Amino acid sequence: MKKSLFLNPPSFDGYDGGAGARFQAKREIKSNWYPTWLAQPAAMVPGSKLVDAPASGKTLDDCLKLAKDYELLVIYAGAATYASECKVAEAFKAANPNIMIGMVGAHVATVPEVSLMASEAVDFVARHEFDYTIVEVAEGKPFAEIDGLTFRGEDGKPVHTKDRTLIHDMDALPYVGPVYRRDLNPEDYFIGYIRHPYMAFYTGRGCKSKCSFCLWPQTIGGRVYRARSAASVIEEVKLARQMFPEVREFFFDDDTFTDDLERVEEIARGIGHLGVPWSCNAKANIPRKTLEVLKANGLRVLVVGYESGVQEILNNIRKGLRIDIIKRFSQDCHELGIVLHGTFILGLPGETKETIKQTLAFAKEVNPRTLQVSMAAPYPGTELYEQAIANGWFKQDKELLMKETGGGGYQVAALSYPDLTSEEIFKGVAEFYKAFYFRPAKIGEIVWEMLQDWDMMKRRLREGVEFFQFLRTRNKPMEC
Repeated sequence: MKKSLFLNPPSFDGYDGGAGARFQAKREIKSNWYPTWLAQPAAMVPGSKLVDAPASGKTLDDCLKLAKDYELLVIYAGAATYASECKVAEAFKAANPNIMIGMVGAHVATVPEVSLMASEAVDFVARHEFDYTIVEVAEGKPFAEIDGLTFRGEDGKPVHTKDRTLIHDMDALPYVGPVYRRDLNPEDYFIGYIRHPYMAFYTGRGCKSKCSFCLWPQTIGGRVYRARSAASVIEEVKLARQMFPEVREFFFDDDTFTDDLERVEEIARGIGHLGVPWSCNAKANIPRKTLEVLKANGLRVLVVGYESGVQEILNNIRKGLRIDIIKRFSQDCHELGIVLHGTFILGLPGETKETIKQTLAFAKEVNPRTLQVSMAAPYPGTELYEQAIANGWFKQDKELLMKETGGGGYQVAALSYPDLTSEEIFKGVAEFYKAFYFRPAKIGEIVWEMLQDWDMMKRRLREGVEFFQFLRTRNKPMEC
């Protein structure tokens, strides 16, 4: 077994490539998500080490100190930062010419040939669901015999082995908690709407929804929700509770944890007695009776992808939701005391200046406690990416999703429409944030929350500084 190093590479200060690669850029407030997609194969390779450079504050020089100690380096790569990840690979290869280097993640799964040939330092790309692929690489199995691999042949040209089948026995995967305990510090991970310190898990992969913009279901997870049994999830949470008594909240990071209502109710009942609040991603169509079960068993926050408040846009992106159902769900959550964090996207197909106003009004009406506003990101491998090419929506280089110079990690407005320019989309984000948060009622709500908890007081004050800095400095990408 090769001595293996799993690396979430250093990047821009404040850059968040986590969240399942749903939104790769600097956020309005700094956050760090657990590198679960690397922790899973790390848990399957004996003697491995996981390094999360952004969360732990490690520089490239810090990471390179490990180069000579390992035979295999696995780097988690993203579309917006792939050039940077190649430089990391090249630095490791220079420090240890014998180290084998592979790239994993949704981006390299989508464009494996381009990813492999981008740098001679990259020895292979593990496509799609890569857990067992990496295990076989670490075992020393010949590349040609490993499913789901792209590597250089003797002639230097890319060679693709057959695709690896999706994992359906999710219970066969080991828990990631022991890797977290061994290699990570929970204090390094924080999200604005989750209690600190928190801990995140994936209990399943894939998503039954067909949203045209969402990266992972279209590239790695698949359009079917493959989940671990409720009993396995309950056991993992119990184990994590014992291993990490300092953790104040658990977060289930599945694309849509609530896709299987019977399963999520069983999990809730199984962990409710542990006394630790939990949160998850959710679709805005959970029936009230299920919400009541979840709330009674520790649910604190639902992270909801609202995306837009305009039915036509929801239809365009195949969200599969009706505005009236979303409003009823949101009202149920408010009445039951479930905190909502809403995510919205500006610049989806059909967007105009008027629909942005309508979505803002909708956001104020459903009134999540907190929200995130991003710009439509047409990642390679998504239906939105293909639509943008076919319709000429890309304003500039179709590979440009983030500015690496000047703006230092901030997302750019990649799309432009006849009735809505990329500049208007970009400016719309800051205007949306200000119009939502700078209201007397919302300010009062936040102040009241701060007065109830000294730790929350300190967090919100720090986040306020970061938020205003975000508004002030994000304009730089548009000037570059």
